[in-house]
Parts: sequence; C-alpha cells; structure tokens
Amino acid sequence: MRLLLVAATTGYQTREFAQAAARLGVELVLATDRCEHLDDPWGDGAIAVRFEAPHDALPSLEAAGPFTGVVALGDRTTFLAALFAGQAGLPFHSTPAVEAARSKFLSKERFRAAGLRQPAFQRFPAGMAPDEAARSVPFPCVLKPMALSGSRGVIRADDAAGFVSSFRRIAGLLEDPDIRRRKDEQDQFIQVESFIPGREFAIEGLMTNGRLKVLAIFDKPDPLDGPYFEETIYVTPSRHRTEEIVAAVARGVTALGLSHGPVHAEVRVNSDGAYLLEIAARPIGGLCARALRFNGGISLEELVLRHALGEDVSAMEREPAASGVMMIPVPKAGVYRGVAGVEEARRLPGIEDVVISAKQGQLLKMFPEASSYTGFLFSRAATPEAAEAALREAHALLRFDIAVELMRK
Repeated sequence: MRLLLVAATTGYQTREFAQAAARLGVELVLATDRCEHLDDPWGDGAIAVRFEAPHDALPSLEAAGPFTGVVALGDRTTFLAALFAGQAGLPFHSTPAVEAARSKFLSKERFRAAGLRQPAFQRFPAGMAPDEAARSVPFPCVLKPMALSGSRGVIRADDAAGFVSSFRRIAGLLEDPDIRRRKDEQDQFIQVESFIPGREFAIEGLMTNGRLKVLAIFDKPDPLDGPYFEETIYVTPSRHRTEEIVAAVARGVTALGLSHGPVHAEVRVNSDGAYLLEIAARPIGGLCARALRFNGGISLEELVLRHALGEDVSAMEREPAASGVMMIPVPKAGVYRGVAGVEEARRLPGIEDVVISAKQGQLLKMFPEASSYTGFLFSRAATPEAAEAALREAHALLRFDIAVELMRK
C-alpha cells in the first residue's frame, strides 16, 4: 500500500505522518514545493512540485504512482491533492470544495448562500487606499490576509484610524519576499469581517462519503478579542454545550461540498448562537495533533492515514482522558538564544512533554507578523480544568533568553 502525502514543508508535521506510516508499514511518498533543480537534498525521494502550478505537477505525480490514497497537509496543498485524486480516481475532497475552503472569501460566500450564521464580510485589494476602504466597514472589525494561516496578519480595528493603520500593516506583510514568492492570487486582497464576540472553539473531524465524524472539540480558554489573535491553549473535551457547534460545522462542510478527508473548523459562540469562522480541508497543523489519541493509543496522524487507505474508522473515539496543548507564545521579538526551566516543566504532574521548536540564532517575531511559536506544551489529566492548569503552570516555569536584534546597516 502506498500513500501520497502532499505537504508544503518537510517540517515536524510531515515527520509525524512519516512516523505514523512507518508504524503502519505503509510506503509514504512525499510531494512538496522543493526546488526541482536540487537532486534529492534530504534523501527522502520527494517529488518536487509547485503549488502555484498544480496542473504542471500532475505528470510527475502520475509517474510516481499508483497510490492507494492521498493526504494533504496545510491549506496550499489541498488543491493539488484534490486535482490528482480526481484524476487517479482516489477518494478525496473535490477541487471546487477545497478551492472554496482555502479561500476566506469563497467560503464565506458559500456559507452566506446556505444561510449560515457568520461574520459580515467584504474584501479589498491590498493596494487600495485604506481610508477609502474604511468608509464602508462596520466597527469593530477584523482585517485578515486571505491566504495566511495561524492568525498571522489578523488584526482587530475599532475605528477608522485603527483600520487604516492595520490595513497598511497587513499590506506591508504581504510584500514579504517569502509571501510574494508563493504567487498566490489571494495575497492580493485583504478581507474585512465584523468582529464576533464570544468563546472560540476548534473542531477536528473526518469526512467519509459526505458524512462528518467529529473527532474532537477543543476549547480555547484564553480570550481572543484582539487587537491580535495569537492562539495559545487548546483543551479537549469541551466544557461547554457543543450540539450547536457540531450542527454549524456539519452545515458548513455541506455548504462547501467537502466530502472525503480531514476537516478543521473554527467557530465562535455567543448568546446569539454559533458563528462559522473557517473550515479547512486538512487536519490541525503543527504538533497540536499530539494532544489527540484514539482507540488503543492511535495518533491523529495514524487515524488520517488509515482513513486515506480506505479503512473504516467510524468506530474510532478519542481517549477518555482530557488533554491539552499550548502553542508557546513568543515573549518578545529578537534573536532566540535558549530557554531555561524545560526539565522542571516536564516533571510537573499532568505534563506529557515540552517541545521547543525555536532554534538558537533564530529571529523571532511577534504577532501579527509572526509565523511560528517558540514550541509546544502537552498535558493529559482527568479533567479539562486539570489539563489547562498543568499547561499554565508549566509555561510559568519557562524562561526564554531572547536578545534584541541590532539594526543592520
């Protein structure tokens, strides 16, 4: 059995899937946006593709086949995965569905057409005069770059002056060479949505022939009210009523047309009900999936691979214990030198692991420009309250050494 894994990088999430494939005894073939002129620099036999030219990648993927299934990590990869799956006759979300899911604008249009509760929204060209755009938006509002993930570039504005400043800041971020190099048409726009107060939740699920199976619902206990929206703690199971959340996500995936494969949704809930923010055609990103275990200790990565291979996973359920993950915030901008307190944090009751992903000498940025965290904390306990408390206690023990970056001439 052979699986095609379409991934934007060869980072830790890709390694987690490679390890899961090895446990299953399945050959995993990686397709990634690596320079095609380099002769297998990592020794992993990966297929070099360009996500901005998905049709050009199809011959290389076809030549590497046949495959039993396909899995995509990250939003940029899903269209190529869907395109190839359709050509190869493999089960996966359709290309129109993933195209809508990876676009904040198209997905909101689908939700509106289906009559779903969501923020009011409109989009503006990034090169537009921001004071002109400010005349047509409600306040408070949230400005979002359309193709960035992980809350990068997301800013709340409470008045016209704040809107103009935020718009210019996001437009400047979109001029970053690494972003421009992607040649994504969505990076030419900024989306503006009405701010929805309330609690925020993340939902992990699997679609099988159009049917949604909810794998986990995460509480986000820290308020996400702005001006920036750096996420920190996820804890599951939820301590709140979730029926309306599940119903909203089920209607949302139907509106998008997502049919087969992982889905990850973000929902806000207040006294008016559940508001759909986003639904992505991919699993949760980074190392956050380590917070989830299923029947017999199966990881989320293994569950996704089993599903892609055609195995019936409908009976799989999350373990009874509560669990949580903290995406460790960047305490200040500068050059990362190291961290103390890791071993003390690991020894705390309820803490399963401490992973520091920042590298010595790495330049760390603050949100909203930041694209990464300093690391991850993982907890497991009898209750969600205990899992959350362990994460907060462990985080308080970490002492980061970050040097102020000197201005370069």
